[in-house]
Amino acid sequence: MSINLQKGQKVDLTKDNPNFSNIVVGLGWDPVRENKGLFGGLFGGSAPQIDCDASVIMLEDGDRFIRKEDLIYFGNLKGEGINHTGDNLTGDGDGDDEQIIVKLNEVPQRIKKLVFVVNIYDCIKRKQHFGMIQNAFIRIVDKSNGKEFLKYNLSDNYNEKTALIAGEIYRYNGEWKFAAIGEGTRDASLSDLVRKYI
Repeated sequence: MSINLQKGQKVDLTKDNPNFSNIVVGLGWDPVRENKGLFGGLFGGSAPQIDCDASVIMLEDGDRFIRKEDLIYFGNLKGEGINHTGDNLTGDGDGDDEQIIVKLNEVPQRIKKLVFVVNIYDCIKRKQHFGMIQNAFIRIVDKSNGKEFLKYNLSDNYNEKTALIAGEIYRYNGEWKFAAIGEGTRDASLSDLVRKYI
């Protein structure tokens, strides 16, 4: 049975599940539909084309980003123990919009935390922000059986925020835990987000 988390909650991933090592981190969102014109409400309106990108920042001791290879995103899909399945340009459709496969037992010992972030591509030029997004979530699925282990719905007001720190998977006393973060930021790009950890 899936665990529904609230902002700030933490949950053990491997302490009671030693074989829980091959996981899918799914991130999803939907553009808010705009009702324009006389018949807008009648026909469901249109949704803006918003290109959200999910990424993983791999951190060493002291929450430090050290190596450029430790940033997993649409331009670098593979890292040690991590595989990004690719970019979704619109957010249309049900379910996960982007997925990141993590083999926890293959993540190098030097990595202490995996930070899962979502940013809006070219947000300044396009004048887009997360107030134009709804139904955002991060979830973890056991890849071996396809069962959802946990889900965190990001339900805060993210108006004028251009990036989200969705959640973190981190080492604690030799085990892996997940923290529901849900922090919106005004970072204009993935590079700006990464600079927080340099």
